[in-house]
Amino acid sequence: MPDYIKTIRAKTGHMPLILNAAGGIVINARREVLLQERADGGWCVPGGYLEFGETYREAVLREMQEDAGLEVEIIADLGLFDNHYYMHYPNGDLVMNIAKCFLVRPVGGSLAAAAPWETKQLKYFPLDELPPIIFQQNEDMVVKAHALLTAGKI
Repeated sequence: MPDYIKTIRAKTGHMPLILNAAGGIVINARREVLLQERADGGWCVPGGYLEFGETYREAVLREMQEDAGLEVEIIADLGLFDNHYYMHYPNGDLVMNIAKCFLVRPVGGSLAAAAPWETKQLKYFPLDELPPIIFQQNEDMVVKAHALLTAGKI
């Protein structure tokens, strides 16, 4: 099937859409979080929109490979993030995003294998020294992961 989002956008232009996404949080041994600098600018959690017929779990596995070059396994479901998240993309698209976030662990792949059309760079950041994150939803995901890690729940 062709790219679902591109197909929809070809028909709707930049009109507001409600979309579903999945994101993956990777925490390394130094308690740093992996962030992606998007090819179109800004730091975020690796992840992206579901393709037609995909589950959130399938999407996060695919997106982590595309955006971060990593094969991952899901460690924990960090919840659904649907609190009026409106994303304004540099190209003019407007989305109300509903996303499922997962704590994931790399089991293969390489950061160097990230798709260059998706990712400018990948970098681990200390949880208390994050760069500006482009989307509030992604920032909330990192904050929740940090709180769970601090509480010893992950």
